[in-house]
Amino acid sequence: MKKISIVVPCFNEEENVVPMADAIREEFKKNLSSYEYEIIFIDNDSKDNTRELIRELCKSDKGIKGIFNAKNFGQFNSPYYGMLQSTGDATVLMAADFQDPVEMIPKYVAAWEEGYKIAIGIKKSSQENKIMYHLRSLYYKTIKKLSEVEQIEHFTGFGLYDKAFINVMRNLDDPVPFLRGIVAELGFRRKEIPYEQPQRRAGITSNNLYRLYDAAMLSVTAYTKVGLRLATFAGVILSGISMIIAIIYLILKLLYWDRFPAGMAPILIGMLFLGSIQIFFIGLIGEYILTINQRVMKRPLVVEEERINFDE
Repeated sequence: MKKISIVVPCFNEEENVVPMADAIREEFKKNLSSYEYEIIFIDNDSKDNTRELIRELCKSDKGIKGIFNAKNFGQFNSPYYGMLQSTGDATVLMAADFQDPVEMIPKYVAAWEEGYKIAIGIKKSSQENKIMYHLRSLYYKTIKKLSEVEQIEHFTGFGLYDKAFINVMRNLDDPVPFLRGIVAELGFRRKEIPYEQPQRRAGITSNNLYRLYDAAMLSVTAYTKVGLRLATFAGVILSGISMIIAIIYLILKLLYWDRFPAGMAPILIGMLFLGSIQIFFIGLIGEYILTINQRVMKRPLVVEEERINFDE
């Protein structure tokens, strides 16, 4: 019997973990009865009752497993690490808040049985805030234009991955993994299945402006050169413009010595403008250096505090 692993990352999801486990098991009972399931909840240092609920689930069902991180290792490392711990013939990654519909799992499995190594969900619409959805659309389109690697629009990581691709992920040994980029760059032939993203079932999302910025910067620094190239081009262009303005200014001063006062305003405006440009690009280059630093340090993806129902 083939085994399907379901990896569910959690952070303060006490209202969702039990309904999610029940929904997954019900889906297997109704539509995937010929498959064995493995549900892995990986908790990213929740501060509520999430861990106790996962423990109870693991006690009642040996097909449910738990991994408790020693601390919060971020929105990318924890799901990625959870996928690496899966033992199924295929692994499905999905969120605990029901924004990744459980009903999509049979569709992914069907595509997998057709021969696709990867089957992913593409958000064609969303019940989330319309402004956020359009901002995400703009972000995806921008990254797609800037990146030399194919990028997948409205893909969150929700999907099924054959164990062959999971082995590719294991062999990467990447301390700063960005799953969406890895799937686009290194993934096998895939099937994209559209779906409408529902609203969060319960609780408050942990995604905030800082986390969204972190995701955007990781995709920029990992898969584009445009930031560094833009800094170079901007420096050359602005230097040329500054030189032309300086020459024009000098000529006007020489021609109209008494009627053309030098003044401090143009100098201050120019200094402030060039200074702001420099600060912007120093910050952007700093993002690239930060990504390089994280990769060079080679720290572990996750440090486990406890795991449940895993065979030794």
